[in-house]
Amino acid sequence: MSIMSVLLPAVNWLWSLQALLVGVVLIITTVLWKRPSTTDLPPGPRGLPLVGNLFSMSKDIPVVFQEWSKKYGDVFTVYAFSQPRVVLNGFSAIREALVANADVFSSRPPFPIAGSPDQSAKGLLFEPYTPRFKEHKKFTMAALRDFGVGKRSLEGKILEEARALSGVISKKENHTFCISRLFKNASCNVICSLVFGSRYEYDDVKGKELLMMIEQTFSIKRHHMLPLIFPVLRVIPSLKKASEGFINNQRKLREHIREQIAKHAETFDPNDIRDFLDAFLLEAKKRKEDENSTFTEEQHVEAIKSARGSHSRAIVRQLFLAGTDTIANTLHWAVLFMILHPDIQQKVQQEIDSVLGPNQDPSMEHRSQMSYTEATLSEISRMAATAPMAQQHFTTSDIFFRGYHIPKDTGVDVNIWSVLYDPQLWPEPNKFDPTRFLDDSGKFVRREEMIVFSMGRRLCPGERLAKAELFLFFTSLLQRFTFKPPEGCPMPSAEGVFGLVYSPTPFQLVAELRK
Repeated sequence: MSIMSVLLPAVNWLWSLQALLVGVVLIITTVLWKRPSTTDLPPGPRGLPLVGNLFSMSKDIPVVFQEWSKKYGDVFTVYAFSQPRVVLNGFSAIREALVANADVFSSRPPFPIAGSPDQSAKGLLFEPYTPRFKEHKKFTMAALRDFGVGKRSLEGKILEEARALSGVISKKENHTFCISRLFKNASCNVICSLVFGSRYEYDDVKGKELLMMIEQTFSIKRHHMLPLIFPVLRVIPSLKKASEGFINNQRKLREHIREQIAKHAETFDPNDIRDFLDAFLLEAKKRKEDENSTFTEEQHVEAIKSARGSHSRAIVRQLFLAGTDTIANTLHWAVLFMILHPDIQQKVQQEIDSVLGPNQDPSMEHRSQMSYTEATLSEISRMAATAPMAQQHFTTSDIFFRGYHIPKDTGVDVNIWSVLYDPQLWPEPNKFDPTRFLDDSGKFVRREEMIVFSMGRRLCPGERLAKAELFLFFTSLLQRFTFKPPEGCPMPSAEGVFGLVYSPTPFQLVAELRK
């Protein structure tokens, strides 16, 4: 008897059991979740019984939504089981909702935070539009400015990291390698220097552990997150395993941040504020006696005493995730597009040489002198579309929007991809063309449709930091290296992979040191 004859019946039995469990879950879900009786929601694609449009949305959601908008218009409704979600496509509809009707469309759905022991600690990303959100966003923006964002001190941190990154790449000596992890290490170190006041060497064990946690966070598939929203789906083994792995990873990341807060609490000196964490601890201490402050004793003062301030950890964790993977991914896309378009890479290098020469470090003040480089970075950001879907919004009251009634407490999906790849705004949107951002005289032109960081009250607070990193890393690297495909190998693919972020398909490259 062969081993396969023994294993196959067991495998088939497991698949049959999983199929049965899926059927049971669908029936239970139908009973528990009632489809809304309102008929005034925007029309949308017809879904399947019980599950709605769930299976159609399991892959490449931004592209699927953009295709559906051609038939149903820029505003339509989809269903996840029986729960309606209004989808916004196109610049006009998104701006009308998030800016003109910001009072209604700026909140967040009340979903549980995966792996968080304190569900009241939502950070900036998941916090509803409350006084606490406003106060903490204001504080976060001010603290980031104090520690360099928009200042020369931040440029120094980024350039220091760019030199370290260049040193590591130089040691590759024209050998084939994948640059993705190096970009993540570099962007993570910039965040570490702002938040913790320190950085990790590229071979540091703790630094590698932190990067692994961040990578695992963004590698999860969207459908694996469903049990976090619909707990009944945990009876399906594959979904249960994936969602539990995600939760365990988030717990490890929180513990890593808790350790850093503990170290800061032990050495905290109110007369020597070293970084973002110190600023957070100082603010909590100042407001200890303020009963009306959202920096409450339970959430923040405890951080000084025992480093268990859950809301502070939530904000720091979100800064790390947003500030590491998205920026690293955009830089990864940047190198890919330079390899695919060597003529554009050469033009950027010629401009860098004419403005900086071979030895002068770039500065944000050089941006106005480097229109072609700025245009190239804008086109990279457009086509990379690293965050193609904004974090889900939530209506705070009923509203009649574009002829339809959208009830209070309705989830709203904002399709950023539909703007960045709109053929009406960008002819041949899949073509890489920096001249979209240049006028007839070759000067850089900003375009309001570039909503890479979303728009309205939920505009990403890290926008200025991200733009500074992209410009300084990009110019520093192209000043030193020319990126090419390995000799004898085909060009890498320009097709990306959709997950929590939109990432390039993994590829190998060679970094040739410029003379």
